[in-house]
Amino acid sequence: MHVVITGANRGIGLSLCKAYKEVGAEVTGVCRSVTDDLTALDINVVNEVDVTSAQDLVKLGQSLQGRQVDVLINNAGVLRNESIGAMDFSNIQLQFDVNTLGPLKTTLALLPHLKQGSKVANITSRMGSIADNGSGGYYGYRMSKAALNIASVSLAKDLLPKGVAVGIIHPGFVQTDMVGGAGDISADTAASRIKTRIDELTLETSGTFWHSNGEVLPW
Repeated sequence: MHVVITGANRGIGLSLCKAYKEVGAEVTGVCRSVTDDLTALDINVVNEVDVTSAQDLVKLGQSLQGRQVDVLINNAGVLRNESIGAMDFSNIQLQFDVNTLGPLKTTLALLPHLKQGSKVANITSRMGSIADNGSGGYYGYRMSKAALNIASVSLAKDLLPKGVAVGIIHPGFVQTDMVGGAGDISADTAASRIKTRIDELTLETSGTFWHSNGEVLPW
């Protein structure tokens, strides 16, 4: 099994690389800048890839030439906090570019490598749930993840004839640098749960919005 993971140099992405290597999968970690922790895993690393860059994604596709991708995990993401009184539209645009368009661009760039039985997992957030928004704020992050969710549903429908399932997975509140170390589960725990959801993913459940703990989330 060949697994490709974006945002692999730290946090959930790094833990996902560990989790899949531990079960004997061939792992390709994709990142903008390599870290010592990623290098220490001794996996295939494709460095200097920004998921917002068409040129970088062409390079990624070329690096995988002739190789099937069994699982593509679009994990790379960015979080900023805009409030009604401090709206930074450049940060909102950045989050759309990375969180929404990044996974879509990456999936399309690697589409030739996805075959019958392959899976795509988009790491989203319950902060993209309209029904679950009880606190407001975080305009760019919420909008970018809601947009990723609907794009993922469209991908699930469009890739169904190809036999490719699409998972939409909220990892939980994870202790990563993105949230300043806050959170109620470790990155390793989140990675284990995400892997379980991907293992369970089928064409019948493709396009469903899941919490990594197995709960189906509201839109």
